[in-house]
Amino acid sequence: MTFPDITPDLKAAMPELRGRLLANQSLAELTWFRVGGPAQVLFTPADEDDLAYFLKHLSKELPVYVIGVGSNLIVRDGGMPGVVIRLAPRAFGETGAADDIVTAGAAALDKRVAETAAAAGIGGMEFFFGIPGTIGGALRMNAGANGGETKDVLVEATGIGRDGTRHIFSNADMKFVYRNSGVDPSVIFTSARFRGKVTDAAAIRARMQDVQTHRETAQPIREKTGGSTFKNPPGNSAWKLIDAAGCRRLKVGGAQVSEMHCNFLINTGNATGHDIETLGETVRERVKQTSGIELHWEIKRIGIGKS
Repeated sequence: MTFPDITPDLKAAMPELRGRLLANQSLAELTWFRVGGPAQVLFTPADEDDLAYFLKHLSKELPVYVIGVGSNLIVRDGGMPGVVIRLAPRAFGETGAADDIVTAGAAALDKRVAETAAAAGIGGMEFFFGIPGTIGGALRMNAGANGGETKDVLVEATGIGRDGTRHIFSNADMKFVYRNSGVDPSVIFTSARFRGKVTDAAAIRARMQDVQTHRETAQPIREKTGGSTFKNPPGNSAWKLIDAAGCRRLKVGGAQVSEMHCNFLINTGNATGHDIETLGETVRERVKQTSGIELHWEIKRIGIGKS
């Protein structure tokens, strides 16, 4: 599918824009599943000020979505109308540490934040080492793993509103819940500050190694996957419910439920976005039939289906 090219109009309306605008840019290679159609416009801002300028002058009629490394994302095959914003590591990926504080741009990998903290002898952020995403996604979804969550260490986050206004959110302002935050979905996070505890570096490294070992032995991290597909229901584990429903190794087209971990869907090589989403919905239906429990998607699904 090809969308009308609106980049000339955007450039004309924003003469001071410094970032890059691309029309009908494929999103498949920007996601871990490697599926999906194009973005009508893909915008990569030069920095936070450029992002604010862009949003301030962008028509409120155009939908906007922001992506990081696409590790927890299904892009539907018809693509994404409107504007997809991708924060590049060069402008939004810096990390730093001082005393017991770690700072990070929204495009910084969660793993890099854990490494930055470890190098500074700051404990409490080892769980980030096991999350295959960026800090922007961690803020939006209250990302967590191995007993830790973003809410446990966040001091404050900075974001740009849909009108181009800069906002600072305290931990309380984020209204964190399990795998989500209550901040207006239109806000695009740009950076964050975290607080840990000064800890023995060897102990931090040992904990990070435990996290890595767990991932390598229990999760299909070398496959084309989107990480944990469904949220764990209260008092239960999604993978156990999926396994009990007989869905291990279940396939739809080129998409398959991982044999290693039932809460992971994988692209075996030629899956479409429709295959993966259909497989997920089939799993949800079977779990509901066998257990009476309704699973909720953790993976984000965006765009329109291919007609």
